[in-house]
Amino acid sequence: MKGKILVTGGTGYIGSHTVVELQNAGYDVVIIDNLSNSNIEVLDGIEKITGVRPVFVKGDCTDLATLTKLFEDNPGINGIINFAASKAVGESVQKPLLYYYNNLTTLINLLKLMPQYGTKGIVFSSSCTVYGEPDKNPVDETAPIKKATSPYGNTKQISEEIITDYINSGAPIKSIILRYFNPVGAHPSAEIGELPNGVPQNLIPYLTQTAIGIRKELSVFGDDYNTPDGSCIRDFINVVDLAKAHVTALARMLEDKSEEKLEIFNLGTGVGLSVLELINSFERATGVKVPHKIVGRRSGDIEKVWAEPKKANEVLGWKATTSIDDTMRSAWNWQLKLRERGIM
Repeated sequence: MKGKILVTGGTGYIGSHTVVELQNAGYDVVIIDNLSNSNIEVLDGIEKITGVRPVFVKGDCTDLATLTKLFEDNPGINGIINFAASKAVGESVQKPLLYYYNNLTTLINLLKLMPQYGTKGIVFSSSCTVYGEPDKNPVDETAPIKKATSPYGNTKQISEEIITDYINSGAPIKSIILRYFNPVGAHPSAEIGELPNGVPQNLIPYLTQTAIGIRKELSVFGDDYNTPDGSCIRDFINVVDLAKAHVTALARMLEDKSEEKLEIFNLGTGVGLSVLELINSFERATGVKVPHKIVGRRSGDIEKVWAEPKKANEVLGWKATTSIDDTMRSAWNWQLKLRERGIM
């Protein structure tokens, strides 16, 4: 094995796909997740794809005692990839304290324990929301950090500041911060994908649930933005491509491929796609119609943002390669698999 990696939030959407790529790359994985927005059966999907069932701890990363016990019970954790966070923009506007408590306490606890247990580095799951409404697109890593438009976005900004301040204080750790854009799709095996508990807060699971008849129709929040079709523009990145970037970043950090103790990379395709274009892509790729309606704008939404991924392409040696149509097909195949299993 290359080393032991702790993946917080590892049964979640991006976390589970990253665990698959880590195990495929030869890492030994320990997952901690409180299952607040995921399902224990995700472990079965990971095992089916990789042939390995990762160590799983049910627990909350906001509880320092739980995390401490995890480190005691699983000695030799070399690195951490932190996905344990609440992540819905709209919900964060309604429940700001939940977001500040979950997202910041989790990070502080991890950073506190890393030197104590000899853990070398942490890959932090950040977001393009730190750029707010950008001055220009595409957005590179030198773009100014703007005042956050949601509590969720603000927790990402504050988390980045906490990591930076801690490393600058002389803490014996490294970190790579990955600011990613909009992860979509599912594993091509259809064994794992996005499965939020309750009504989906994110676009694609709501879209696929609408397409299969679980939801009546998809709401498109606004058609009066300054974009070609009036709907918001995002950079939709395939979740497996995104997961592979985490493995590449982890290896760079643990193998000391850079002198820098802290590095930041944008992860995206470099292509902006509107919400209405995404719906069209899904319908084109699957042949299935998505009932949808235009409603008013949603608080906290940014008009348009997409990545300049050149630094990640050249320095990390990583690139998003999966087409949006293939990504939409994978999301639909995952929804069909859920129906087959009697879940959705």
